[in-house]
Amino acid sequence: MKNVNVVYSLIYNEDDHTVLMVQNENLIWTLPGGAVEPNETLKQAAVRETLEETGLEVEVDNVVAINEAFFPERDHHALLITFSAKIIGGDISIKYPDEILQIKWIDIETADQLMPFHKLGIKSLLESSVPYTFQG
Repeated sequence: MKNVNVVYSLIYNEDDHTVLMVQNENLIWTLPGGAVEPNETLKQAAVRETLEETGLEVEVDNVVAINEAFFPERDHHALLITFSAKIIGGDISIKYPDEILQIKWIDIETADQLMPFHKLGIKSLLESSVPYTFQG
């Protein structure tokens, strides 16, 4: 199996208690994110993927979740790293309509139903963090 690193940005709107999510071409709702490219740090990938999928520029902070999964249909062993992120610019827009069908602010309860792999729920992710450092 090929090892693949995948990053996500958890963008939370404190005013209305919603999370920014995207619906991909497989009709699956997820946080903005994707695979890390060669010579790219995890944070750089999270910033790039969020911009590509949502049109938003973000500042990525600490790690809030690390998940692991096997995807036998792709022969992948994936490490899924979720960062907290804040919007610093841009406007919500779909740049790649063949990949992203919708972008929505979704309430936490619904987000938890759409992403059951975060066993303790999105709220617990908002309350946790682990520092991330690129060591060169």
